[in-house]
Amino acid sequence: MDQVPGSPQEPQDARGGDGPQGCYRHPDRPTGVRCTRCDRPICPDCMVSASVGFQCQECVRGGSGTGHAPQATVPRTIAGGTIAADPRLVTKILLGLNAAVFLAVLASGAELVDRLDLLGLAFDPNRYQLVGVAEGEWYRLVTAMFLHQQIPHIAFNMLSLWWLGPPLEAALGRLRFTALYLISGLGGSALSYLLAAQNQPSLGASGAIFGLLGATAVLLRRLNYDMKPVLILLGLNLAFTFLWPNIAWQAHVGGLVVGAAVAFGMVHAPRDRRAVIHIATCVLALLAIGAVVWVRTLQLVG
Repeated sequence: MDQVPGSPQEPQDARGGDGPQGCYRHPDRPTGVRCTRCDRPICPDCMVSASVGFQCQECVRGGSGTGHAPQATVPRTIAGGTIAADPRLVTKILLGLNAAVFLAVLASGAELVDRLDLLGLAFDPNRYQLVGVAEGEWYRLVTAMFLHQQIPHIAFNMLSLWWLGPPLEAALGRLRFTALYLISGLGGSALSYLLAAQNQPSLGASGAIFGLLGATAVLLRRLNYDMKPVLILLGLNLAFTFLWPNIAWQAHVGGLVVGAAVAFGMVHAPRDRRAVIHIATCVLALLAIGAVVWVRTLQLVG
């Protein structure tokens, strides 16, 4: 006797009613894929790739007999970071910090700027003393990264951060993106401290922004994407840097070089040695920055 649809010989869940069953987390999404561990239907958003087939997120979190720690099969970014629910969180925090410092500058006037901007060595007539990084005010290398005095300056930098930040944060993960931003900014501050006049103050997030731009170019090259848009943008920004007056080109170049170098180490590290290479890359960048600062300090106080 031939088997007909709905006959007792047909497995009860082969049809799932009128079609495929819905995902166990999203019932409105029909799917024909099931977890290889618990056999629950899973949609693409709930799938975690396993050595054979796919697993649901509950089985991955619980280990479920895979022989690995629960976090071993969690989806990772290209740099090995965990995939976050909000890939813009760190970018939003950085935007908020820059905005908060800008409001503080507006409220306090030039006094706050004079105490936080990047300055090698100069005499402060208000305090009747020498001030600057060479006088032990190392914090200026960091505080200058979040300091802006003019609306067009902060507007341009924050728009650039909002455009460049989220894709990098999503690709690298929050911790690596934070390290990239801060180390790039320090690289810009260090080169500005080394090459600019000792009494020439500078401020702004431009060094960190150029670091993100360099990292974007490295990431696109790693993914084999079209490089023309980012190269055109990079060329325009460099032209603007050297042709427009009163711009600290040293911070831009320093941030660009350091950001590209750190990003290269992050996205090209072998999977089985990612953590070691990422830490080594960041440590080497910080050591290079520290060496530049040390050499310049010896020049100024020697």
